[in-house]
Amino acid sequence: MADFRSEIGIGARIRLARRERGYRTTSDLAEAIPGGNITPAILENIESGRKADISVSQLLNIARGLGVPISMLLAPIGRPDAKLDLQNLGEDFDGMTVAEFDCWLSATPSSSYRPRLAAERVDISVLNSLRELGTLRRELDRLRIVRDVGAASGDSDLTFDSSVEARLELVERELERVAALLTSAGVEEVAAP
Repeated sequence: MADFRSEIGIGARIRLARRERGYRTTSDLAEAIPGGNITPAILENIESGRKADISVSQLLNIARGLGVPISMLLAPIGRPDAKLDLQNLGEDFDGMTVAEFDCWLSATPSSSYRPRLAAERVDISVLNSLRELGTLRRELDRLRIVRDVGAASGDSDLTFDSSVEARLELVERELERVAALLTSAGVEEVAAP
């Protein structure tokens, strides 16, 4: 069976991804997608290429239902040097490779995509700072659990280690720095825990 990641055309990628994910029919997939804006008929039309203009909500629902990152449906990620094969895009996308498109879509810094405008570079930095904030929050939660379990256990093997406290302080400082950076960039409701 062909790999959906290398298939040409969004409809073909969706059809192959559906099959790879174990949905035999479009009805099976439509039933697995909550929300009601994806019917078997819509899926059949997308997969056959009769429906080329897919709404953002439909595409997001299909990707989520399949458990596939959106970029893998939008472009043949398995062929990163190929030209983008989406229809009805503006001239700015002419000649863009699949790898460049994925980097643009995911706002990946230092990648094969080069932003043309300073404002776009700033936006990419903000997105990456938001990602870093999320990572730091998860690490802070994890370290607090480690500290609390060790302290509550009474087990000498799990007792509180000063390196955990030092790491906690480091992560808290970094969280405050990133939160302040995001606030100065205009992102609202950013609070370091």
